[in-house]
Amino acid sequence: MISFLDLKKINEPYETAFQEKLKAVLANGWYVLGNEVKEFESSFAKYCGAKYCIGTGNGLDALVLIFKGYIQLGKLQKGDEVIVPANTYIASILAVLQADLIPVLVEPKLETYNINPDLISQKITSKTKAILVVHLYGQLAEMAAINEIAVANNLLVVEDGAQAHGAILEVESQKSKAESLVTHKIIPKTQAYSFYPGKNLGALGDAGAVTTNDSELAKVIESLRNYGSETKYYNDYIGLNSRLDELQAAFLNVKLPHLDIENERRRTIAKRYLSEIKNDKIIVPNWDLSNNHVFHLFVIRTQSRLALQDYLHQNGIQTVIHYPIPPHNQKALSFLNHLSFPITQKIHDEVLSLPISPVLTMDEVSFIIEILNKY
Repeated sequence: MISFLDLKKINEPYETAFQEKLKAVLANGWYVLGNEVKEFESSFAKYCGAKYCIGTGNGLDALVLIFKGYIQLGKLQKGDEVIVPANTYIASILAVLQADLIPVLVEPKLETYNINPDLISQKITSKTKAILVVHLYGQLAEMAAINEIAVANNLLVVEDGAQAHGAILEVESQKSKAESLVTHKIIPKTQAYSFYPGKNLGALGDAGAVTTNDSELAKVIESLRNYGSETKYYNDYIGLNSRLDELQAAFLNVKLPHLDIENERRRTIAKRYLSEIKNDKIIVPNWDLSNNHVFHLFVIRTQSRLALQDYLHQNGIQTVIHYPIPPHNQKALSFLNHLSFPITQKIHDEVLSLPISPVLTMDEVSFIIEILNKY
């Protein structure tokens, strides 16, 4: 069976370094917000082209802390509306709700699966104060158009980069990490990341981070993640406990230098899928072959998804559905159940994720393509 994602195999090359990091952390005796966290925050900020990085317990908390930080700074108020893509993973919407804000869903483009900038303006009201952009499956959203809308309407832009570590957008012949787009010179960029084990940059447990160029926001989030305290036992805000674990930071410090190479391997596999899958029943992703996609997931679409998934399983290929139920149909979000999003619904009914990872062999890729073309 070709695994959808073999985490054991992905982490095997780092096992010796992991063991050494474990020994170092044990020997140091500092287990919370120690040197490993500081090193990762510095390294990841530099990698992203951001001034600040604040490690958090997970990606959801990173988003929540951004919104709560903006509330503390008076840039958002409870009850404000936040534009969110309708087809995102539910965590994006949960973050808005947990900050006592109101999510307003907008359809994606069927070609890219990212939020459709042309539809954002239709949903902006006097209560709209922010746009939450999600770089879904690893492909960057259309940030130039989105930032233009944000500037025109005086809106904050927050980015969920949980699936897009290291994606690069080329703007006016200049290159910069997904986390530091040239267009963000207009709006102080702020992004949330997850380092869940299955991400392109994955820890060995839950972990997350916020990157930003906003010094005030960084300072508030650094306090909020630590019970709202900047100095021990002195609490300035009603915060939460969401600190990047020292050991997870140590593991991330080992893996970060290899991220670009592993992303390039994903792109190489994606190029083969795109050029060699020849089956009218299967729709492959839309990609311009630039570095704006890091292929956290390679998502195809088909009208007979379960039949295709079963066929692939019978031929020894494991696949995953990301995601079977759209947010507006979730029981937990019952207040959205009356809404209709046909493009989102179509995506959630048809998508199927193929294996893609740095450890997938070219022989395995060839076999997957062969089986797909015979379907």
